[in-house]
Amino acid sequence: MFKHLLLALASTSFLLASSAHAEEPSDTALVLLTENFPPYNMAKNGKNFAKEDNIEGIAVDIVRETFKRAGISYNLTLRFPWERIYKLALEKPGYGVFVMARLPDREALFKWVGPIGPDDWVLLAKADSKIQLDDLEHARRYKIGAYKGDAIAETLEKQGLNPVVVLRDQDNAQKLLDGQIDLWATGDPAGRYLARQVGVTGLRTVLRFNSAQLYLALNKEVPDELVAKLQAALDQLRKDGVVDEIMAKYL
Repeated sequence: MFKHLLLALASTSFLLASSAHAEEPSDTALVLLTENFPPYNMAKNGKNFAKEDNIEGIAVDIVRETFKRAGISYNLTLRFPWERIYKLALEKPGYGVFVMARLPDREALFKWVGPIGPDDWVLLAKADSKIQLDDLEHARRYKIGAYKGDAIAETLEKQGLNPVVVLRDQDNAQKLLDGQIDLWATGDPAGRYLARQVGVTGLRTVLRFNSAQLYLALNKEVPDELVAKLQAALDQLRKDGVVDEIMAKYL
């Protein structure tokens, strides 16, 4: 009787252990975060929160195809503001954020997959503006609008240009028309795309002062082998012409 009880308990323990082991996922999905940054990433309904298939854009399509080819699972969420999702990717293992400019100050903070696409930095003005600039130094006399937490805003701040920042970059298009700012520091093509969304067209490029490449930035705890698989998949996509096809669909 006692022996049978021991055998039953042992059998039950084995089954429970086997069941618990079977429920453990074979791999943990990476948590990917993005923001509204058309035409690279955007919510289909224009809101500041969306998940999975309700998110579209150049970078979204490229990232999706990259993870598919690499055979790595993920969850995708679009949130607001940028500073929040940047902080989550910086601090939480298994998290990533895109698209992000790969700058020297950020290099050691993340692991990188890319480039996904270009992001030229420009100063835009109203179509009838008389402003002429030879370099960024000559922009000091003007009131410049920028996007809070963005690499462009951070760079201008470090150079002492003191941009007036907003939480939504597209708000700068209207501020230009209303005369609240003289120049809008933004990305190209992102800035013009955002301006069109709020009905503003015909903006003039006064200065093109930098060219950055945009990446997927992963938390430093993400295993190197996953990063390498993703990079290899993206490189193959570019070689196969898929990246160019995706860009042509939006631009």
